[in-house]
Amino acid sequence: MGVKSKAAAAILVLLLFLGSLWLPEGGLDYHWESCLKAYNQENNPHQLNNSNVVKGTGVLETCPGQNFQVSLLVFHLLAAPASTSDVLLQPYLSSWDELVKFMEALGPMVGLISQEIQSKTSIIRELALLAEKSPEAELGPGVLSLNPVGKQAESPPDSGGYHSVRSMIRMELDQGLVDFERQTDSGCRTILRLHRALLWLKLFLGKLAEIPAAGRLESPSELCREAYQITLAKHHSWFVRRAAEIAFIAMPERNFFFRLLCVQNQEDLSRVLTKVVQATGEVYNRTQRALEEHGMLDLP
Repeated sequence: MGVKSKAAAAILVLLLFLGSLWLPEGGLDYHWESCLKAYNQENNPHQLNNSNVVKGTGVLETCPGQNFQVSLLVFHLLAAPASTSDVLLQPYLSSWDELVKFMEALGPMVGLISQEIQSKTSIIRELALLAEKSPEAELGPGVLSLNPVGKQAESPPDSGGYHSVRSMIRMELDQGLVDFERQTDSGCRTILRLHRALLWLKLFLGKLAEIPAAGRLESPSELCREAYQITLAKHHSWFVRRAAEIAFIAMPERNFFFRLLCVQNQEDLSRVLTKVVQATGEVYNRTQRALEEHGMLDLP
């Protein structure tokens, strides 16, 4: 079976792969589109110079004519950390919105995975919306909301609801919404699935940024496979792992990533992706600590 045949066959088996990677809870519409627009309007990313690092200037620029913008991704990632150890959910989910665009740009094979991620971000937005409408939501303005918080960077230490990762954990534990023995649609379980996927993308982008001292550059397909084996593979069966490896065959070549991030060569790509990986790492590490402190790294 040739490479193209394997890639075509992977479309079928990838459905099983997705079912194990992120258990589908069904499609949920975006109820927070207006909130996201307001967030982006109030927090102009170009004011922070978040975009492509070109010619050593340190300035990030918008990529014209593209849906995915690395400048917006970095902006949202930098906006997510709050206080000393928390993560604000609104910019966290906005970061995922941009990562979904990134994956969709890689073609239909990877785009299928992005659909499952969208279902997860929609679950958390739906939970926040329901919490705002419930009587238990009367804890103060903005506490149970994913509405934009302007330029506020701190998360109140005793706030509840779906304002941040830690406030969500506290609220769902207090209300008995987290089940450590069986699958539920809790925000904590959903964040864990997104958290695992974020590590996969972080390692993949980090590998893509590497400039070897000698020898050839590995293909993005090989790098994505390596990142998967280190991260998500341990959560999957043998069959799903094999299906994922076949799916990675359809990954575009490295020159495609030059165009996607508006860079000219590997050196520029490395500088841009290093910023992305550093910002992603801060968000990932904070989420990891919050989940680990509450014994939530293995929620079913």
